[in-house]
Amino acid sequence: MAGLAVASGAERAEAEDTTTGATAAAASSATIHQEIDLAASPDRIYDALLSAKQFGALTGLPTEIAAEVGGAFSCFGGHIVGRTVELVPNRRIVQAWRVATWPEGVYSIARFELRLQHAGTRVIFDHTGFPPELRDHLAAGWEDHYWKALRTLK
Repeated sequence: MAGLAVASGAERAEAEDTTTGATAAAASSATIHQEIDLAASPDRIYDALLSAKQFGALTGLPTEIAAEVGGAFSCFGGHIVGRTVELVPNRRIVQAWRVATWPEGVYSIARFELRLQHAGTRVIFDHTGFPPELRDHLAAGWEDHYWKALRTLK
């Protein structure tokens, strides 16, 4: 992930991923925090987010996912691309995430925390480092394209 940069923002914090050696900056001025309750178990949600077959079936669009740290992914027919930077099985997924039309090498950070809640999962989701003017559009996109699809899992 050489050349990884994050979209511009007022303040930046540099963080090195010790697994891949990639450096990512998080722009504190552009963030989304969402907490979503889903009926499926954390392992089911984790698998759905990291399986090209399952995620593609949920969204109805071509998906490629290398389910490993450093692995590339492409979702929604190539509209969303990136790399996985951290995995804690059934608990956490952190991705360097970008819309394909963003400038080459510019990524945001998407963090999915999965917590067992009753018989299902609470997803604590944080998205940082994207262009601030895209906040409302991206927040709605997570609901429309991720959470609605994951709500169909039992």
